[in-house]
Amino acid sequence: MSINASTFNNNSSHYATYRPKYPRELYENISSLSKNHNLVWDCACGNGQVAIDISEYFEKVEASDIAENQIANAFKKNNINYSIQNSEATSFPNDYFDAICIGQALHWFNLNKFFKEAKRVLKKDGIFICWGYSFFKINDEIDNLLNHFLLNKIDTFWSENNRSLHNQYNNIKFPFKSIHFPRINMIENWSINRLIEYLNTWSSVKLYNEKFNTSIVNDLENELKKIWKDNETKKINMELFIKAYINK
Repeated sequence: MSINASTFNNNSSHYATYRPKYPRELYENISSLSKNHNLVWDCACGNGQVAIDISEYFEKVEASDIAENQIANAFKKNNINYSIQNSEATSFPNDYFDAICIGQALHWFNLNKFFKEAKRVLKKDGIFICWGYSFFKINDEIDNLLNHFLLNKIDTFWSENNRSLHNQYNNIKFPFKSIHFPRINMIENWSINRLIEYLNTWSSVKLYNEKFNTSIVNDLENELKKIWKDNETKKINMELFIKAYINK
């Protein structure tokens, strides 16, 4: 596990609370693409934010993650089974899943090993969907403050795995047949406090703070409060991207 990935096993309840929620349209489209709806794998499930929502569309969800604290803080439901497993070598049977979903996690895997495992456990004509978001946009004034007081300073603290995410996985060659997936907007309405709490879940922020014994978002927060009232919400465009495939 990379040093950036290992940060998600710390203060996992904070991660579960402040990470954004995916739009319902995402799951509706996954459901419409899947031929069968018996069993789906939420791979690297984290706090179960995908599992809890996609459980409405599949009879059973297998949700796995390598981080014990994430599983401990995951959302519970009767048709979700959580397990602590390495996504690259699971205990699942061959040809097991109707669909595999990976939200905001593919970039942490050893892709050669993981794709071999995914091909093994995914049924023929099963669907493979992965998605993510990295940076976001609010408006020019706030975006410039974010760049100056945060993004430029933490840039060297992103791992190469993160940079694959920032590139929207366009550098990855998938061993499946690409299929169309509609573009979905992911818009959040956040207060300044909600934004600050979210930024504090970033692995690069945690590593920067640890190295310099500081809280880098404090300076940013002070600047933002000059133009953003505490009781005011703003639209946050998370720039969601989605990759969709079928196992042929």
